[in-house]
Amino acid sequence: MLRIRNKIKPEIAEEQCGFLEDKGTSNALCILRTLIERALEVQKDVYLCFIDYTKAFDRVRHDEIITQLKQLNVDGKDLRVIKTMYWEQTAVMRVENKTSTYQDIKRGVRQGCVLSPDLFSLYSEIIMRNLENHPGIKMGGQNINNLRYTDDTVLIAENKEDLQKLRNIVEEESRKKGLVLNSKKTEVMVISRKQESPKCDIFINEVKLKQRENFKYLGTIISNDGKTNREISARTAQAKINFQKMKTILTNKQISIKTRKRALQCYIESVLMYGCEAWTISRQIQDKLEATERWFLRRMLRIPWTAKKTNERVLNEAN
Repeated sequence: MLRIRNKIKPEIAEEQCGFLEDKGTSNALCILRTLIERALEVQKDVYLCFIDYTKAFDRVRHDEIITQLKQLNVDGKDLRVIKTMYWEQTAVMRVENKTSTYQDIKRGVRQGCVLSPDLFSLYSEIIMRNLENHPGIKMGGQNINNLRYTDDTVLIAENKEDLQKLRNIVEEESRKKGLVLNSKKTEVMVISRKQESPKCDIFINEVKLKQRENFKYLGTIISNDGKTNREISARTAQAKINFQKMKTILTNKQISIKTRKRALQCYIESVLMYGCEAWTISRQIQDKLEATERWFLRRMLRIPWTAKKTNERVLNEAN
């Protein structure tokens, strides 16, 4: 398996942040937010198309996988192992008392298989390579027209026409490989400093894609003004909800303050600060985050709102 993974890894582009040991959602979010920030600084709008595939992992063609692995000069013994894993599978359907005949399974990657993430990454890479010479937005001398985390894909362009071209290429190449774009869940956004966000009419098979003001990408809210205020407000609200769920533990004075603080960091603050590596922190946002921290500590220490304790004293009590 390691030999196969070592063959596949060099073929995966930098735009793919999923299924890799040294990358994660924070990398994809940081790149996207930095790109948006740089574009807005020079008065450029950013056109985004968030691609949604219909059951992407279930539609991977086994014969296409083998073809790509052969082109990477994967050893014949390793190919036979993969063929055995994927080609020698059958399935039967049972509805009430009726049973179908056995059918060969020719698509899909196996759930739980250690090799499945690499095989899917290679499969999607074939599709995205066709975007290499098409315009996106330049950052650090590099043209970026897409970002991916497994099958969560966002296309990036400076204008509507370029975005439509990128989307057309992705749809056509995906169709060739058996993947289907979900027109109901594939959506677009224009990030701009203008008072009214520009219109972006993008189509899939004559179906106009919905244009959003806010979109949840990899668990964070991307807003069409390019700011993080809405995301931080949502994080704060969710962290407070989680605090209330764990209130009986976090406010239990029979548990040491050290243990409760550790639980607060693990289960509450981790929710609050998810994706913070990509945030642009203003003084207003910093004050809001610090106020939220004090909100947690006052409740954890069971300090009533009527108690006139300074913030410094609260921090000292919490060590």
